Amino acid sequence: MARGTGEDGPHPVDRHVGRRVCEKRISLGYNQSDLGRALGLTFQQIQKYEKGANRISASKLWDIARFFKVDIGYFFSGMAQSQPGMAEDGAPAFDHDFPSTRYSIEISRLAPQLSTRQQKLALDVIREMVERAETPDAAD
Repeated sequence: MARGTGEDGPHPVDRHVGRRVCEKRISLGYNQSDLGRALGLTFQQIQKYEKGANRISASKLWDIARFFKVDIGYFFSGMAQSQPGMAEDGAPAFDHDFPSTRYSIEISRLAPQLSTRQQKLALDVIREMVERAETPDAAD
């Protein structure tokens, strides 16, 4: 059986590391083909890494960190909060099982450039849109 296709899906650590690779890649403006070329891989392999379907070897993670110019620990940042039983000192678990998209990463990258007032207004607009989406009989 292929790794990551079992009943439980990919291991949570593989998913977390893959998500961090994806987020960093998008925030730096690279596509999967760009990263694949830099590592001597296909974009399909990068997709599998980012989904956690294939584990990233230590040497490949080292190469990715060098390409992104980040410390290798970057990919594990937030791991303790995302894993049951690993949160330190009773810290709440960090649930990050949402799909990171190019848009959500772009929003988070641009937001600090706004004034505090503009950030609050943008947040209010996003909250309003989410609330409307959650209401079944909301008018569009």
